[in-house]
Amino acid sequence: MGEPGEHHRDVHQPDHRGRAAGGRSIASAAVTSATAHDLDSRRGWLAVVAAFFSSAVTLGTAYSFGAFFDSMAAEFDSDRSATAVIFGLTTFAFFFLSILTGRAVDRFGPRPILALGGVALLLGLVATSRVESLGVGYLTYGVGVGVAAACGYVPMVAVVGGWFRHRRAIAVGLAVAGIGVGTLVLSPVAAALVDRYGWRDTYVIFGVGGAAVLLGVCLPLTAAPPTDGRPSAARFGQAWASPTFRRLHLSASFMALALFVPFVFVGQHAKDRGVGPVPAAVLVDVLGGSSVVARVGFGTLVRRLGSFRLYRTCLAVHAASFLIWLVAGSSFALMALFVMVLGVGYGGFVSLSPIVLSDRLGVAGLGSVLGLFYTASGLGGLLGPPSAGWLIDRTDSYRWAILVAFALAATGFLLLLSLPVGADGRLERAADAVD
Repeated sequence: MGEPGEHHRDVHQPDHRGRAAGGRSIASAAVTSATAHDLDSRRGWLAVVAAFFSSAVTLGTAYSFGAFFDSMAAEFDSDRSATAVIFGLTTFAFFFLSILTGRAVDRFGPRPILALGGVALLLGLVATSRVESLGVGYLTYGVGVGVAAACGYVPMVAVVGGWFRHRRAIAVGLAVAGIGVGTLVLSPVAAALVDRYGWRDTYVIFGVGGAAVLLGVCLPLTAAPPTDGRPSAARFGQAWASPTFRRLHLSASFMALALFVPFVFVGQHAKDRGVGPVPAAVLVDVLGGSSVVARVGFGTLVRRLGSFRLYRTCLAVHAASFLIWLVAGSSFALMALFVMVLGVGYGGFVSLSPIVLSDRLGVAGLGSVLGLFYTASGLGGLLGPPSAGWLIDRTDSYRWAILVAFALAATGFLLLLSLPVGADGRLERAADAVD
């Protein structure tokens, strides 16, 4: 589907040979074929369930890192900046490897991709539980969890988007709600397990349990979604050639530089102000919970208000939330309000970005398009938390790190203001667009 006035062929109309119009299926290695009649069907909802659990396990594990932060920093005698590099490298690996896994799911379907993610999560976390230096932990955790997340999120969101026509926004919203639920559940669970068993044994528990979930949810996925057969290999260049896509990517880069700072440091900030370790971990829990509500809620509002209008509002909310953190001081209530508002903006960004991109570029090869788009978040995850840690260490205060995060998030929102919005709330098709 495209912008008003575009004349893309219906991506789900099969030709007389049983293939999508224009060529072979994107996932030629899928176990069974799928046709336009399967859209919005039980097969699609099975993909939603698989995407929900895969994103919950992989990103819930990655975003629970704050619960391990103090224990690992103490054992390896590392400062905030050096310890935060683990999260930064993991996020970077996750989003940049999504270019490959997004392309792979277009070609081979979701089942082998999820199986690879389960194996990577198990090996990466078990290996991390055995490391004797932080540098080796960069590799084992960063590669293991990074590969797992790259397999469990972007490819599965693309698969869900391809399975739906009329209920796409709601389906994607429910699928990506898994990230919030995973964060909601795994962050306090990690804190409790670390307190009882230590961080090393907790990583083993997470590795075994997470791998079992990923391998389990890939079993019902017997087909890839229908496609129009357009060559997905060309989608990278096609997307990047669009000035609108590049503006969206730049905006997301600034947004992400700020976004991942609280995932690592809001709990540390609370503990430095006298909050206990489990209540401090609950702050990330609240962030995840509010993002779940936002992901599902915004998905239901897309038809009424328009995908891009909502998307832009979410980035404004995301930026404004840092002002609450700035004035929170020692107030746990204000910290909780901050992460709640942040979760709304962040959850909306996650649920709406696939919709905005598919509205603009269509669903064919959406895995590769999303993989390219989310490199913006990879850069933000790599640079944001370590830079914030460096500022906190040098100034012995969170104030400057929060101010910089606010400025970056606000820039991400301002970059969207010059993009034209149609009467339906979606991006207008630019005259020089190639999509």
